[in-house]
Amino acid sequence: MQNTSKTAWIITTSMGYGHQRTAYNLRFLAETGKIINADNYDGMPESDKKIWNTTSKSYEFISSFKKVPLIGSLAFYIMDQFQKILDFYPKRDLSKPTVQLKQTYALIKKGWGKDLIEKLKQNPVPILSTFFTTAFMAEYFEYPGEIFCIICDSDISRAWAPLDPKTSKIKYLASTSRVAERLKLYGIKEENIFLTGYPLPLENIGSENEEILKEDLKNRLLNLDPNKAYFKNYESLIKERLGDLPEKSDHKLILTFAVGGAGAQKEIASYILKGLQKEIRGKEIKIILIAGTKEKVKKYFEDIIKKIGKDENFKESVEIVFEADKTDYLRRFNEVIRKTDILWTKPSELSFYAALGLPIIIAPTIGSQEKFNRRWLLKSGFGLSQENPSYVNQWLFDWINKGYLAEAAMQGFIEGEHFGATNIQKIILQN
Repeated sequence: MQNTSKTAWIITTSMGYGHQRTAYNLRFLAETGKIINADNYDGMPESDKKIWNTTSKSYEFISSFKKVPLIGSLAFYIMDQFQKILDFYPKRDLSKPTVQLKQTYALIKKGWGKDLIEKLKQNPVPILSTFFTTAFMAEYFEYPGEIFCIICDSDISRAWAPLDPKTSKIKYLASTSRVAERLKLYGIKEENIFLTGYPLPLENIGSENEEILKEDLKNRLLNLDPNKAYFKNYESLIKERLGDLPEKSDHKLILTFAVGGAGAQKEIASYILKGLQKEIRGKEIKIILIAGTKEKVKKYFEDIIKKIGKDENFKESVEIVFEADKTDYLRRFNEVIRKTDILWTKPSELSFYAALGLPIIIAPTIGSQEKFNRRWLLKSGFGLSQENPSYVNQWLFDWINKGYLAEAAMQGFIEGEHFGATNIQKIILQN
């Protein structure tokens, strides 16, 4: 369903990969075929650029700085309080604006974002924003077209809802039912909330029959359940949902480790390579390290590989994914994930990739929203929290031999929403 007669301005920001990954998966809807970076576009005023740069650099610095004992954790804690998600229960009115939200609007009232919105007004097709600030800008500067805001997490803070939610015309595309319910508590009118699911890459799914997704999962299950521990109890379910499995997987076991946009947690890669070096040399497993667009992270991975594995067998079974351009990286990531059997990452927007039948090993959280993503993954049965990475060679293969990861893969495939992107497209066409 990628062809459409109605397009939209797809607007994102460069803060981490989450917002840009979400936008990239909706690129088929983009007006002029391009995604707009609100913090980096041609003709952008220097005053706007300064505000965006300050926000982005502060987040990346504190995310990386968090690992510094005491002072790092304190600095991150203070920042995280501004975007903290409150407990859902008891249900109560949470529409009162936060300090962070008032500060955001103070900058908008001074003209932050006006230049971008005035440019977009020349062709007022719907706006699809992956970040709340740009949706607020569009509404404040009276964008005449429809304004949609896409949620990239399984739960959200009050910062996502506008200053006066009851009168706002912003329409929200909710990733989960919890997000939809949370928006109501924040005062968003029910008619402005659409439960669509997260927009996964259509190139990893295929048509409505999901032929690409199902074929990839068939091969993945063979690697995740070599002892048939899961298969022997759920053979009928697997055949019903996927059909017959091939006799042998089309690839050896692949574990992919992905760091976030700030490059945090890259040190986990060292534990993975050290702990699994015997299996890597024996070509029992391939490791893919996702450096994204971070040159420093790529260099860190290269240095680890040189220290641990100087022999060719080791090097042949370890791959680094790095692209200087973010669009190239996002394309490459979606390609790599098709043959990935296990994704090890912090619970960011990549949590939703579990719906591709991809079990998640959950790295420690960074930020309030990731704690809620982690809880969503665990409650849904889509992933497992990492054990001590120093003993990865023990617990990882225990999980595989007992069928735990195969179970998580099938659970994600059956219970997860696959067609968030086409659901969003339908909303755009109907409005």
